[in-house]
Amino acid sequence: MEIFLQPEIWISLLTLIFMEVVLGIDNIIFISIISGKLPKEQQQKSMYVGLGLALIMRVALLFSITWIIGLTAPVTTIYSFELSWRDIILAVGGIFLILKSVFEIHHKVEGIEHTTEVKKVGSFSKAILQIVALDLVFSFDSILTAVGLTEEIILMIIAVIVSIIIMMIFAKRVSDFVNRYPTIQILALSFLILIGFMLFVEAFHTHVPKGYIYFAVFFSLIIEMLNIRFRKNRKTNTID
Repeated sequence: MEIFLQPEIWISLLTLIFMEVVLGIDNIIFISIISGKLPKEQQQKSMYVGLGLALIMRVALLFSITWIIGLTAPVTTIYSFELSWRDIILAVGGIFLILKSVFEIHHKVEGIEHTTEVKKVGSFSKAILQIVALDLVFSFDSILTAVGLTEEIILMIIAVIVSIIIMMIFAKRVSDFVNRYPTIQILALSFLILIGFMLFVEAFHTHVPKGYIYFAVFFSLIIEMLNIRFRKNRKTNTID
């Protein structure tokens, strides 16, 4: 396909996969909590089924949201701006991402841990129902992030599929890495604020080149990797 011959497409795909994996950490943690209530022989199966259902749900939401975004006929006017259903979805989604990211950053900076009470799971089917309910909540972050970073539905689907596969294979390792270096998650949440702001601005017909966001993501990620390496070497030298 010609679309994959463009360097910007690969950059956006890698950015999407990174964001999807980092944002999926909370989902993994909650699925692990629910799965832990089951007999040991069913725990791994419930995690795979839960993540598989998350994949199906996110792909279905992608098609529905991108279809709604395709509705560009004006339906209302606000301060001389003619807004279509596409504009309304982008504006509401942008506000949602900004508010949720700000609250998440506040909780992490203040050291406030999420307390998630999981009801006693009596059977495998009840566990899956709880996992599906959680997947639905977490899917909105994932889908709105994808919509904010690219307009290509094929890239969104590939990123979601790859991120879910990575979480299935390396769930514990990915979770341990992000928990060991919480600044990575703060970085991802900070970019969600940027993406949310961009979605809101685009709802009012102001186009923002996505290349700026890709550059900011990768530049900041490289700087954070250097910081992690610096802190690790400094700690090692201090011990010596």
